[in-house]
Amino acid sequence: MKVLGKLRAAIAFLSLVYILIPLLVTIPASFTSASYPSFPPHGFSLQWYSKLLERPEFVEAFWNSVQFAFLAAFFSVLLGTLGAIAIAKYDIPGKSYLVSLLTSPLTVPQLVLGIALLVYFTPLLLAGTPTGLLIAHIVICVPYVVRFVLTGLSGFDYTLERAAAILGASPLTVFRRVTLPLIRPAILSGALFSFLTSFDNVTVSLFMISPGMRTLPLEIFSNMQDAYSPIVASVSSVVIIISVVLILLLEKIHGVGRLLGSSH
Repeated sequence: MKVLGKLRAAIAFLSLVYILIPLLVTIPASFTSASYPSFPPHGFSLQWYSKLLERPEFVEAFWNSVQFAFLAAFFSVLLGTLGAIAIAKYDIPGKSYLVSLLTSPLTVPQLVLGIALLVYFTPLLLAGTPTGLLIAHIVICVPYVVRFVLTGLSGFDYTLERAAAILGASPLTVFRRVTLPLIRPAILSGALFSFLTSFDNVTVSLFMISPGMRTLPLEIFSNMQDAYSPIVASVSSVVIIISVVLILLLEKIHGVGRLLGSSH
């Protein structure tokens, strides 16, 4: 048993190292003083981070990503929360099929989803527009909110709502004073995960973007096709740090492992 335990620990450690290799390589390489990416880095310099601020395409793409991610998170939380509450509270025919439909973007390859959205949006004149990109990001973010909120509602005591209603509280007051505080961690977790999903997305955005509208991951992808320079490593490190901070915050609020928890 001790040997089996050590073997499991070794496999877990190797898996963790494998997952963290991009971080262990990209971040140190961004501090190199050489004119080309190197690992281990040659010397130590912050020049590539200062030059990053001198590249308007990266700065503009960063703010585009933040804006789209914020809007995608907002609308995803609004739609996903209302949908999850309706599924959890009411006896809807075909409820299990509805849950599968709402969470289907999680199982469909994003390449296929991007092509489908492009084909659907082109006749509607939404392809290559900010509105089309936002809708596409909402489509891939809503399932996460639905899963989080359904998980948050899995142990919800609905007698609290009925008690508040009996005491004279209006439906809006019941939701604001009883339901919302109890599911707030799940909603906030869904918002953070939606922001992160939208901010980091490349595949779906690649089909929805236009030459005059770029996001940060796509700007990194475009520069990687031309030449891999330390400035690409520095902007990639910024994305990695933002992602890690949001994941740690998400883990503290709700727990990443609960994303796939039971919704009943």
